[in-house]
Amino acid sequence: MAIKSRNISADGKREMTINEFKMWMKKFDADKDGKISRKELAEAVYVSGGWFAKLKAKRKIRNVDSNGNGYVDESEFKNLVEFAEKHLAVRILHF
Repeated sequence: MAIKSRNISADGKREMTINEFKMWMKKFDADKDGKISRKELAEAVYVSGGWFAKLKAKRKIRNVDSNGNGYVDESEFKNLVEFAEKHLAVRILHF
């Protein structure tokens, strides 16, 4: 489940639009409930080459999950974008 994008920037980050990022994240939504769980986020970190994926996901989902329900839903997607730019070697292109 590699990240597909048009460009890789000079700093090695994969560049994608917000829609491309949403489509990529949906691939990790194993139960198709429209939310990303800690386990699903850990898989995204692991696939993008992150070390200690489960630990990172457990710690960082607290920052992303603003309502504290253990999932990242559509209303928290902005937080997920910020997480991705810091921890998934992704740059979101805003047009």
